[in-house]
Amino acid sequence: MSEGLLSKIEESIRRLSASEQLRLMERLARYIRENSCGEWVGREDQLAIMASDPDIQRELQMINEEFFCAENDGLGNN
Repeated sequence: MSEGLLSKIEESIRRLSASEQLRLMERLARYIRENSCGEWVGREDQLAIMASDPDIQRELQMINEEFFCAENDGLGNN
């Protein structure tokens, strides 16, 4: 990209309000994440990675053990 074009883009950005600049930055960040040649891992993939993580599995097991008694208190049964 030429330096002249970058300068024009920067000047256009300076004319935007702060909230418009923020919205633009958020849109650019989203665009870059979604179009970064496979570097962006989708949410479902992230969840699958977390679910297979041994540390996460241990933490979930501890939570399940901690709340086991609450599951059997009869409140959820009709």
